[in-house]
Parts: sequence; C-alpha cells; structure tokens
Amino acid sequence: MPLLAIWALAWALHAHGWWWAALLLTIPAAGFLVRLFMIQHDCGHGSFFGPRLANDWVGRVIGVFTLTPYDYWRQTHAIHHATSGNLDRRGLGAIETLTVDEYTALTPLRRLGYRLYRHPLVMFGLGPAFVFFLMQRLPVGMMRQGWRPWVSVIGNGVAVLVGLGALAWLFGAAPVLIVNVVTMLLAATIGVWLFYVQHQFEGAQWARNGEWKRDHAALAGSSHYDLPPVLRWFTANIGIHHVHHLSSRIPFYRLSKVLKDHPELRPVSRIGLWESFRCARLALWDEAAGRLVSFREARHTS
Repeated sequence: MPLLAIWALAWALHAHGWWWAALLLTIPAAGFLVRLFMIQHDCGHGSFFGPRLANDWVGRVIGVFTLTPYDYWRQTHAIHHATSGNLDRRGLGAIETLTVDEYTALTPLRRLGYRLYRHPLVMFGLGPAFVFFLMQRLPVGMMRQGWRPWVSVIGNGVAVLVGLGALAWLFGAAPVLIVNVVTMLLAATIGVWLFYVQHQFEGAQWARNGEWKRDHAALAGSSHYDLPPVLRWFTANIGIHHVHHLSSRIPFYRLSKVLKDHPELRPVSRIGLWESFRCARLALWDEAAGRLVSFREARHTS
C-alpha cells in the first residue's frame, strides 16, 4: 500500500508539472519495491507463508511489480542455492566469476569483454536494466526444459503490459512510464548490488567439487551484510545472508531472531556498509591464494 500511494502521488505531481518532485519520490518507492522483491524471494523458498499455494500466488502477483517471472526465477534461484561457492558448478542464477587462470587463458578480446562485464558502471549501471527489462523476458538457460518456464516468462510479460496499460489509461502514459521505469531502475540497481556483495566480498570462500560442503559454503561464502536498521528493514534482513543460505526455510522476519539466539553467528563473514563498497573491485578467484582479487592484484601475482 505505501508503494502504491507513493506512485499515485508521484503520478499526480508529474501530471501537474512537478516532475522533479515525482522523481524524488521514486527513491522511497524503490525501497518499498526492494522489500516487495524480498517477500517474493521468501515465497520462492516456500518460507513466507505456511501453505505452498499462498507462497506461489503471492509470489506471482508480486512478480508483476518487480518484472520477475516468479516460477522461472524460483528455479534459477534454487540452482544458485545448490551451487553457490562451487567452482565446478558455476552458471545459472549467479554472477559470472572466473578464476585467474581462466581469465589469463582467454583471448584478448574475451578478456576485454569480461573486464567490461565486471566494471562497476556495467555491473551496477547497465546490468540491472539489462537483467530486469530484457534478460528476464526469456527463460534464459531453461529454453529447452518444457513449457513451464515459457508460461512463467510470457505470463509475467503479459501481466506487466496489461497493468501498465491500465495505469497509463487512468493516469497518463508519461507519468506512469517515467515514474515506474525510474523506480524499477533504482530498485534493480539496489538488488544487483545486494546480490553481488552477498557473495563477492573479502574473505569469501569458494571450493572445487570434491572439497565443497553446503554448510561451509553457506557460512563462509555468503556475507553477513550488517546494514543500518532502516536499510535492514527495506531489504528485509537479506543481509543476514549466511544464515539464509544455511537454512533458506527461515523467513526473513525471523532471521534477526536467529542472530539474537545464536550470537556466535553475528561476526561470521560480517561486512559493514562502508567497507562493502571496496568489494566492487573484486573480479577474479585466485585459487592459489584462496581469495577473490582485483584485476590489478591478479596482474601482480601472475
């Protein structure tokens, strides 16, 4: 309801020429949209509600707001949980991360492509728009896995178009498109940053198949992103990511209680808000050193 109220006010302000005030309102709107995505995320794990039907249908409805096909995303996210931190099972549902040796073995052109992909302006600028506006319009990685991923993606796309069309008819095309697109871009950027810093941080642990253990990967390969209370609320405790990966059936509204009941988990893989921005330079996994490194560090060690 707060999201819809903010959008309605922003549309009205834009329609009366107060476009700058409408754009300012997209900032809190993006915060509420991020929280909605986190509720959808918990629905995907079957943890927000007890009944599966409630999780699935609330997740599908929220997916119209977040431009995220619920059933398709749920499958790719399950793969992420099953393979996170495993060097031999990198792929769908994760940020592409090469080892130093893999990067060195690339041709100069492909090396340039990877450097561009990992550049912060692409990763957190163009990347979020590409993922939510374009990439999620197709069931990438699951195109040959039956009709369900296609139904999820196409159904989400149709619902989004119908919703936008109805809002444009009621409030005007320009206010709706500008306010909603900017809100989505801001929320998508926040979402990609959160996903990035939850697994790409100083001290993160990765392992080959024979040495990979799920519980260790959860605690050592997922961060405890210790955010200020307001940001913790808007991001629905997703910063307590190491506990979430340890047991994804714990709903976000109980994660803080886990830390309270088990204080020994609080310092595990902990990073603060300001120190987290240094993680943006990390780009490669150095197998010899057993840590994530920047391109500059990789050049000095190779």
